[in-house]
Amino acid sequence: MDSLERSTIRSEQKSRKFLKSLITKQPQDLLLVIGTGVSAAVAPGIPALCSWRSCIEAVIEVAEQLEVLHPGDVAEFCKEVIKDRDLLVVAHDLIRKMSPRTGDTKPNFFQDCLMEVFDNLEQHIQNPVVLQSVLRLMERGTMVLTTNYDNLLEIFGHQQGKPMESLDLKDKDKVLQWARGHINYGVLHIHGLYTDPCGMVLDPSGYKDVTQDPEVMEVIQNLYQTKSFLFLGCGETLRDQIFQALSLYTVKNKVDLEHYMLVLKENEDHFFKLQADMLLHGIKVVSYGDCFKQFLEYVQDLTTQICKHRSPGMHNQAPVEKKPEQLNPVQLRTSCMDSAKRKLRENGTDSPKRIEQSDNGISTIE
Repeated sequence: MDSLERSTIRSEQKSRKFLKSLITKQPQDLLLVIGTGVSAAVAPGIPALCSWRSCIEAVIEVAEQLEVLHPGDVAEFCKEVIKDRDLLVVAHDLIRKMSPRTGDTKPNFFQDCLMEVFDNLEQHIQNPVVLQSVLRLMERGTMVLTTNYDNLLEIFGHQQGKPMESLDLKDKDKVLQWARGHINYGVLHIHGLYTDPCGMVLDPSGYKDVTQDPEVMEVIQNLYQTKSFLFLGCGETLRDQIFQALSLYTVKNKVDLEHYMLVLKENEDHFFKLQADMLLHGIKVVSYGDCFKQFLEYVQDLTTQICKHRSPGMHNQAPVEKKPEQLNPVQLRTSCMDSAKRKLRENGTDSPKRIEQSDNGISTIE
């Protein structure tokens, strides 16, 4: 075994270590924050899912193909993206160029471009491991919030027979229900969803609008104080204006909180500086490895570790039906009587029947 192989093995071994404070959390005490890294891992064939910049570039490209944006404007927007200008402003300007000239930002051609960019998402799911892990946690009470515009998780969840529901901050009643734990398979999109471009937050005014309701702000801030947030694929989330308004810079005594963020450790100096900085916000930064390919396996293994712990509410679940040989005589007689009654109902018989129990515990019907 050469030194490179030994180094790789050591790296993989390190990536399998988990913080005890995290894996001993009950699933219902967690709130997952899903970022672009998850979508990029699940559907690598769609560049627009990889980052905010990639999404804007994809929209510009589609606008050119559909001929809904003047070639001169296409060239100008491409320059703006390359110049590393504020992408929020670029998106805002892009929407206005493809919208009615009425002074608002309601999408017109922009909606068509988005639908084209995210066309047939279900056919692009290549690595559903992370989504499977998220659903396992949701089944056990974990809440989910995302900064993504796509609905990959909901699509996959529906395929698995789960009653998934997409929510956004503009639907106050639904958000309050979700925050209070009344929508088990709800996914809160704090930026909106691509299927409803009018509800997407893509410009500065939109960011202000969705953070104006004090009741919504309060319930989400309360979650940040009472749940442990687990950030998955969220490299830029902490810079997000909405997330900052909802929790990061509005919640007091953050250093006393216990949140977690999984990150790629490409540079050790940067990684350990990030660790130190995030502790001031009550966030423990954890490396899943030194290459992105390790992300999927790490999340899967982490989920398995968390789900090993039996939830206190498990005893409230419906009891598993026992087989006949597992029943005592009294239970067996009751079971046989119930079975006989069901059979009568199935046969459409309304007349009363007398059900007797013989000495051997088997029911007879007259």
